[in-house]
Amino acid sequence: MGHSIPAREYSPLTLAFLGDSVYELLVRNYLVSQGNCPVRSLNGRKVKLVCARAQARALEKLLPYLAGDEMEIVLRGRNAHVHAPRNADIADYHAATALEALFGYLFLEDRGPRMGLLFAAAMQEAEEQEGL
Repeated sequence: MGHSIPAREYSPLTLAFLGDSVYELLVRNYLVSQGNCPVRSLNGRKVKLVCARAQARALEKLLPYLAGDEMEIVLRGRNAHVHAPRNADIADYHAATALEALFGYLFLEDRGPRMGLLFAAAMQEAEEQEGL
C-alpha cells in the first residue's frame, strides 16, 4: 500500500479507524455474495454484523486462533482510550475497537488470505448467534 510506517507502529486507534472500513467492506461483500436482495434488507443485516456487540462476539471467537503479533494488536486495541457512545456497552465497544484494529493491521500488512480466514470464522460465529 506504500505506507512508510510499519503497520505495528501505528496507534491502535489509527488501525481501528482503517479496520472499521475494511471490516464493513468485508461484511458488505459477504452479504452481497449471498444473493441479490433489497438494499434495505442488506443494510439491516449489515448493521447487525458491524455493531459493537457482534464485533465483540466475533473477536471472542477468533482469540484462540490469533498469532502473537495479532494478539498484540488486539490487546493494544482493547486497551486504547476510546469514547464509547452512551448506548454502547463499554466492554463490547473496547472489543470492537480491538477487532477493527486487527483488521486494519492485517490490511496494512497485506495479509489478505489471513484476513479472509479470520473473517470467515467471524461470520460463522455471527450465523450461529443471529441465525443469519
